Amino acid sequence: MDHLKNLGNSTDYIFEYRPDVLETFDNKHLDRDYWVRFNAPEFTGLCPITGQPDFAAIYINYVPDVKMVESKSLKLYLFSFRNHGAFHEDCVNIIMNDLIKLMEPKYIEVTGKFLPRGGISIFPYTNYGKPGTDYVELSKFRFRNHDLKE
Repeated sequence: MDHLKNLGNSTDYIFEYRPDVLETFDNKHLDRDYWVRFNAPEFTGLCPITGQPDFAAIYINYVPDVKMVESKSLKLYLFSFRNHGAFHEDCVNIIMNDLIKLMEPKYIEVTGKFLPRGGISIFPYTNYGKPGTDYVELSKFRFRNHDLKE
């Protein structure tokens, strides 16, 4: 684990979008499938039009393959959205795409539960199953049946 730069060290918090802070470690349980779930209840970003802050809980669920995301690097990555202008729907898709590129999971889904602004809440959901695997069917099933109760 010597390649991990953030875990156990002092933290310089970054508030500009930085996918390069994400780090991985090896999945030590390749013989079985299991879920990993992250809940980031204090996610913040900016509206790309007004510059007003947006607040959300971000839920990330995935089934790892060979690589897994290190949690402190994920926290720093999510913090990097603080001054990043992106619509709610873009945020969840950017997060999912960056995590797919980073670790090539078998399956991943990202939900954003954004607090209301202007009297409306937005809860975007996106998911992905690794092509050529049964996880494509899981992604179709979960997409049709996802529920917003967390």
